[in-house]
Amino acid sequence: MIINKLTWMIGGVAGAGIIAAGTAFAKACSRGGLWVFVENEYPSLIKGGHNTSMVRVEEEEIFSHIRSVDLLVALNKETILLHQDELSPNGGILYDGEEIKIEKEEIKRKDISLISIPAAKLLEESGLGKLMLNSLMVGASLGIVDYDFEILIDVLKDSFQKKGDKVIEENVKVAKLGFDYAKNYKDKFAHTLRRRDEKERMLITGNDAICLGALKAGCKFIAAYPMTPASSILHYMASKEREYNLVVKHTEDEISAINMIIGASYAGVRAMGATSGGGFSLMVEGLGLAAMSETPMVMVEAQRPGPSTGLPTRTAQGDLKFVLSASQGDFLRIVIAPGDIEECFYETFNAFNLAEKFQVPVLIISDKFLSESPKTVYKFDEKDLKIDRGKFLSEEELERIEDYKRYLDTEDGVSSRAIPSQKNGIHLATSYEHSQDGSSLEDENTVRSMVDKRFKKEKYIQKEIKNYFKFFGPQEADLTLVSWGSTKGPILEAMKLLEREKKNVNFLQIIYLSPFPSTEVKNILEKAKKTMVVENNKTAQLAQMTKEKTGKDIDYKCLKYDGRPFYPSEIYDKVMEVLR
Repeated sequence: MIINKLTWMIGGVAGAGIIAAGTAFAKACSRGGLWVFVENEYPSLIKGGHNTSMVRVEEEEIFSHIRSVDLLVALNKETILLHQDELSPNGGILYDGEEIKIEKEEIKRKDISLISIPAAKLLEESGLGKLMLNSLMVGASLGIVDYDFEILIDVLKDSFQKKGDKVIEENVKVAKLGFDYAKNYKDKFAHTLRRRDEKERMLITGNDAICLGALKAGCKFIAAYPMTPASSILHYMASKEREYNLVVKHTEDEISAINMIIGASYAGVRAMGATSGGGFSLMVEGLGLAAMSETPMVMVEAQRPGPSTGLPTRTAQGDLKFVLSASQGDFLRIVIAPGDIEECFYETFNAFNLAEKFQVPVLIISDKFLSESPKTVYKFDEKDLKIDRGKFLSEEELERIEDYKRYLDTEDGVSSRAIPSQKNGIHLATSYEHSQDGSSLEDENTVRSMVDKRFKKEKYIQKEIKNYFKFFGPQEADLTLVSWGSTKGPILEAMKLLEREKKNVNFLQIIYLSPFPSTEVKNILEKAKKTMVVENNKTAQLAQMTKEKTGKDIDYKCLKYDGRPFYPSEIYDKVMEVLR
């Protein structure tokens, strides 16, 4: 018997409530004190297409999905045919054998169990429709693993509370039907889940954590045009509009969004936007305006495969070089790549402080895998988080200034900031190059001095950033993995597998890509015996950047660019090949 270790997957057509079922199963496990990681797959179709939700559950903390599935819940025949090869040895397929007809020759695996439940018949006898099939199968799944049904009741109550008591009662009823029927099979399935008394945890996505970080940082304005996988940031913030006194604008396009963000920030409000690569392409002229006018702003760029529309609902890390050089001309920007949900929260909070303290655009670069994959995390520690609005002039300070210069050349390049309506704070702010008072000027001395003035900030930004990178594993290793962003989870899981094989591997995760920690990264690479970059793109963009910034080549490349995130086993296989 395998206790508290299960990878569960449900599959079916879009519209069958696949993601909702996965969420309910994941919440039930998480509320029972277990660690959970969820990975949802769905095509870019309004209706139809094959959807799956994979939920990995364990007693110890987990960081990624894995390739194998222990229990496959099939709402249609296609799910069985597509995923039977992913089942672990002695795994099971839960399905309605009266509705889904499978011939013996269609099942390639002889080591798996077919667990048939008359789901449609149970629903018909209960007087409830087939739309609740997903709830019944979630209940059945928990029955097979002999889990505590009371936890699922609480989950269903929370999930359907806005739809009223009748809907809650119906879903609980059908889930209990599936649970009771499936308990007959619990002795025939190798996995069991038991609730544990653990410290309270949350089950949230990277996008959720970004929103929480923004709210904690005092963000009061968000403008965005919905674009997968960033859309849920707009939706979440809209749901908190009244509670947190926010202004949330669903704009007509991305150009309007970034201009509104710049306008809000210019008026003294902490402002943020969220988009994907295609939307950010439309925003780059506005990005340059923020840089030239030294207006703080925070933008989330949640990547998906490109170019053009690409794969709207898949994942990639192909926008790094684009984000680093977007908009014309030379100017400073801060680019942060969180690698997990905790970093999404803390680095978003930091982004707002950095944006205002140094009056530069700050870009948070994420991707679909991190943006939309729920994971259990402990509640965030907020005690040391303090808002720093930088050189924001008060009314009293402005009264003492006789000739206010918005772009005064200072030792650190950061000028004091006034906002509209403040007495003595009148100034010009345009997209043109300008003098210290904001007047448009083109003489070479002024131009050179103002460019230098803005770049003075870089040294002070570098001193301000505390966590440019993180290092995992032993100081000395046979191979050093180098990566950024959401590959962190699969790499950490791969390192667990490699440790069992006595392979000595460490991992350099670069979080701040601009300014780039050139000296520190160079020192680490020089000490490494062998190096390998892990990236979800075709051209090894971080490896290219590392070469540019440090002069050091990365020895090996582990690249994936099919729209799917890495499985830990893929990284493991590549490392074993390098260290053979």
